[in-house]
Amino acid sequence: ISEEHLFKCIDAGLLIGGTNAEVMPGQWEYQIGPCTGVEIGDHMFISRYLLHRVCEKYDVIASFAPKPIPGKWNGVGCHANFSNKPMRENDDAWETIFKPGLEKLRERHQEHIKIYGKGNERRLTGESETASIDDFSYGVGDRSASIRISSGTDKKGKGYIEDRRPAGNIDPYLVCGKLYDTMIL
Repeated sequence: ISEEHLFKCIDAGLLIGGTNAEVMPGQWEYQIGPCTGVEIGDHMFISRYLLHRVCEKYDVIASFAPKPIPGKWNGVGCHANFSNKPMRENDDAWETIFKPGLEKLRERHQEHIKIYGKGNERRLTGESETASIDDFSYGVGDRSASIRISSGTDKKGKGYIEDRRPAGNIDPYLVCGKLYDTMIL
């Protein structure tokens, strides 16, 4: 299913970066992007549609629910890697964009959580490579933080952030807009 879905996405012209098995039994993930602005939403919704059509062929149901099977494993996230040109290119990006932006994300944490997926409280428990839904955190290479800073971004002082809070059932247009509104505006 995963491989067939990948090829359907490629044939449709979607920007799909890859696919891999995950921790929960039967769970696979795929990566969409890099995309510009709301293009991410277009590509994600089309990719979800294609996944459902491929699954129908095999009499399987795909779920984007944050924790479709209870247990001590990761749920279904939709991590958002986010940047703009100044974040990637400005030598002073860490001080002028990242640090202030991360503080804005901290201040508006609950605003973000409200649109980061129905049922996300079952996934964001502070266990299984997630932060607690109640707390905001960030860290370099920290898979249990709300926001993960890549080691390359940390070393160069410019790059991107990975928001690990969104669940698999998010509306990508809302998440993209909220990140832009918080970090950039």
